[in-house]
Amino acid sequence: MKIMVAVKRVVDYAVKIRVKPDKTGLETHNVKMSMNPFCEIALEEALRIKESGLALEVVAVSMGPAQCVDTLRTGLAMGADRGIHVEATGALYPLSVAKLLKALVEVENPGLLILGKQAIDDDCNQTGQMVAGLLGWPQGTFASKVVLDKENQVATVDREVDGGLETLSLDLPAVITFRIF
Repeated sequence: MKIMVAVKRVVDYAVKIRVKPDKTGLETHNVKMSMNPFCEIALEEALRIKESGLALEVVAVSMGPAQCVDTLRTGLAMGADRGIHVEATGALYPLSVAKLLKALVEVENPGLLILGKQAIDDDCNQTGQMVAGLLGWPQGTFASKVVLDKENQVATVDREVDGGLETLSLDLPAVITFRIF
């Protein structure tokens, strides 16, 4: 099975952000950028699944300007087998990212698409749900634990909800967004 993981380039979580003088957005010139922490958790989970022998390949995907290649290099250094960069010069919103991921899924044919629960720059928490809807795949959001049954093509997902833990059983292929593990 192949696992595809979306990784986003964001302003590093430890950087104190500044608003542009004209108040049109954040000042990102000469600001340290890094992989979104939730995307990093998602990639680590995909690599854990691969190390357990339940996946053959982990493909990291990033979208945005040429500098996103640095984020992919980080993913490759962590252990991803391949990286795919979709170059985009304009702003990418959750629906456009979901549509691009859908197109990549149709080409790459992964058994599992993993994302972080949300990006720390826009806090949208929408892309995973949107891409699952576009693909018609089951989804497990805010996952804290995943157990794959490769033989039966099922993923068991534990997710935190207000009342405690909820366990879902998803037929593969599926979309899972990670909160923490």
